[in-house]
Amino acid sequence: MTSRAPPLHSTRLLDQVRERARYLHYSLATEKAYLYWVRFYVRWHGLRHPRDMGAAEVQAFLTMLATQRRVSSSTHNQALSALLFLYREVLTVDLPWLQDLQRPARTRRIPTVLTRDEVAAVLARMEGPIALVAHLLYGTGMRLMEGLRLRVKDVDFDRNVIVVRQAKGNKDRVVMLPRSLADRLRAQLTEARAVWERDRQAEQPGVEVPHALERKYPKVSQTWGWFWLFPSPTLAIDPRSGVERRHHLYEERLQRAVKKAVASAGIHRHVSAHTLRHSFATHLLQSGTDIRTVQELLGHSDVSTTMIYTHVLKVAAGGTSSPLDSIPPPPMAREPEAPYRIAATALDQASTRSHRQITTPPQFALASAT
Repeated sequence: MTSRAPPLHSTRLLDQVRERARYLHYSLATEKAYLYWVRFYVRWHGLRHPRDMGAAEVQAFLTMLATQRRVSSSTHNQALSALLFLYREVLTVDLPWLQDLQRPARTRRIPTVLTRDEVAAVLARMEGPIALVAHLLYGTGMRLMEGLRLRVKDVDFDRNVIVVRQAKGNKDRVVMLPRSLADRLRAQLTEARAVWERDRQAEQPGVEVPHALERKYPKVSQTWGWFWLFPSPTLAIDPRSGVERRHHLYEERLQRAVKKAVASAGIHRHVSAHTLRHSFATHLLQSGTDIRTVQELLGHSDVSTTMIYTHVLKVAAGGTSSPLDSIPPPPMAREPEAPYRIAATALDQASTRSHRQITTPPQFALASAT
């Protein structure tokens, strides 16, 4: 099925990929990933244009990734998605073989989950706005970028909720506002307000907002409500518009802070900022929260995705015991009789003296003789 999007204005292939991704409101991360795979695909086939290639070339490329590069199933799926996007959305090619391409089976891994004490230890070792973001990830179940992209207007103290906008799948949802964080969030709003006022006085460009909204309301990007809850301390170039403006805090900063806190807490498992979201879901289910409620809070479109946390609980709760624990312990070995113990001790002592005599180096034996 080919795309019904309007004709492309760009002439270069990669510019066309970029143009179509932005028209379809794909995230910047997805745009960069698709550009990478399309570039890789074209170069691997000797700079041939994709329009001149077909099923054999696509299959050969995907086979190379699996057998030579040995990429993970998720990376393999991403490469396939990029090529499907290229042919369907950019080149608008409707070929039967597109339907026959097989996706590799996804590897379903059990998520790493921290205990409540471990979460407390990690959070206690973080400070500043980054610490508040980490608290929100565990307290609401938001994804890392969802927490960093919060706007001032997304925090509703009257209803004790936070609105997560344009989340994964371009969907909005509502999560709880942890009461224990209300005062810290108000203090963060005060800090953000000071940054916003400095930007307005300096006549800096507004923050990034949805393109359609900015086109309809050109000044909306400069309003207080659309300002970042966690603004970056410095300005940076917008990779899409080329405008120097203020962004939110960067994800690398949060990931580094979490990694440092985990090491300081003496936790030796692989833990990232996303582990806080896994722990949120698992702890809610442990407390008896309905799985459908957890699904809505996490923003999962399918409850089967949320069910992965129940697998963690089944093992952790101890509902099924190991058969090893049902085996009776072996009988205790009897202590030997007293005469035997004395004889064995005397034999051991004699053996030790004999060993010392045999292993005495010659030079020390001569010295003792003189």
